Amino acid sequence: MRPALLSLFLAVLLAGCASPRASFYHLSADPSLAATSARTNSRPVIVGPVTVPDLVDRPQIVTRNTNNEVALNEYARWGEPLGSSIASAIAGDLTLLLGSDRVAPATRAIADPQAWRVRVDIQQFESVPGDAVTIDAHWSARRFGDENGPTGRSLVREPVSGGDWDALVAAHSRALGRVSRDIATAIERAAPQ
Repeated sequence: MRPALLSLFLAVLLAGCASPRASFYHLSADPSLAATSARTNSRPVIVGPVTVPDLVDRPQIVTRNTNNEVALNEYARWGEPLGSSIASAIAGDLTLLLGSDRVAPATRAIADPQAWRVRVDIQQFESVPGDAVTIDAHWSARRFGDENGPTGRSLVREPVSGGDWDALVAAHSRALGRVSRDIATAIERAAPQ
């Protein structure tokens, strides 16, 4: 009887020492977005480069606990570099908003002198679980050889609709959808009729 109890005790002890499994997340296009006008954009759009603050440019999802404290979660991670994930999400959003299948992140785009080139500089990418996410993005859309294309700033605060990581990442995707809406509107206004 004692060897059986000892074996059971060791099994329970070892099970308690097992590390939790990491979960990996990615940002996605907001499927609720609709085209900004009836006219489609025939010019290709290349999204990138995208820059992000050093604080969040890491595999772990970074959250803000207080004004002066952040946390890096070793078990909630981005599935790809954050800048790449943001570029892919914005490209997906612009595909929907512009009614075009000629939109791609710079890492997957073929160089095209006719393309709009969208640069996004993320100034703030803040995550507060169970509360809200905030994105402050400065962006520009330029046609090849044109240095006077539209520029703008989108400051978005989006509520988080739950306490888990899925809800937090979904809120960031929705917030990027609002940034993308601003970019699409600027491209539509600047595009020749």
